[in-house]
Amino acid sequence: MSTGTSQPPPPPPPSGNGGNGGNGGKSEPQKLNGLHGVAPDTEPDGVGDDEAGDEGDAELEDLSPPPTVIADLISSCVRFVHAKYGVLLDGTQDTLSLLDAYVNEARLSAAERPETLPLTAAAIGAYFGEVVRLTFGATWVTVGDHDAWRLCLEHVYLAFNPIGTAMEALTGEEAPGWHAHLTLEPDDQEQLERRLAALGEVPDDEFFLPTTRFDVIHIAVDAIHGRMVASGLGDVTFSPDDYEK
Repeated sequence: MSTGTSQPPPPPPPSGNGGNGGNGGKSEPQKLNGLHGVAPDTEPDGVGDDEAGDEGDAELEDLSPPPTVIADLISSCVRFVHAKYGVLLDGTQDTLSLLDAYVNEARLSAAERPETLPLTAAAIGAYFGEVVRLTFGATWVTVGDHDAWRLCLEHVYLAFNPIGTAMEALTGEEAPGWHAHLTLEPDDQEQLERRLAALGEVPDDEFFLPTTRFDVIHIAVDAIHGRMVASGLGDVTFSPDDYEK
């Protein structure tokens, strides 16, 4: 944990509904508004095989690229969505509604062909996690298997596994052992639960979608950072080592 000067606080909640690494793989690298990666040659059978047709980001645009393994998975997600809808994801939160649409279709494909689930979840989770990283500032921890990965935010104490988040989005149910839910300090967890309860229940078909999860993270970041500022801790930052304690 550091008390040095931090970047500006996270942006306000939206209206309405890193680690380092180079590029590698079989195709030429591409940069998509801060997303670095390569387009793979393959995608899961039955997924994405149709005809292809903010201020917070500005503040964090100097973040280093994600690790190579994340960049490759991001490029897979970009390729899958482009093949399905003819639109390139660009790493901004505005694209999460399109990711929702893709998740809803990929959920059916994964149910019919379970062997596609691991790659699809990894690709969607990497993209979703990178949107969170670019929006709030965070570091990828990619040690071990996918279920052990984490995204650790830097300006508030909050971590989760974006791959697990995608796994739950694709299955429509909780995924034990995937650490999809937010790791917070106990007091922050209670405050977040109260805030979410005041907002009312989310329909079952939206509960696990990327936009819903992003909104929850945004609410959590806003509340936690506000508490930190009020306590004179607004400049405190966290590293992955702080999450191991």
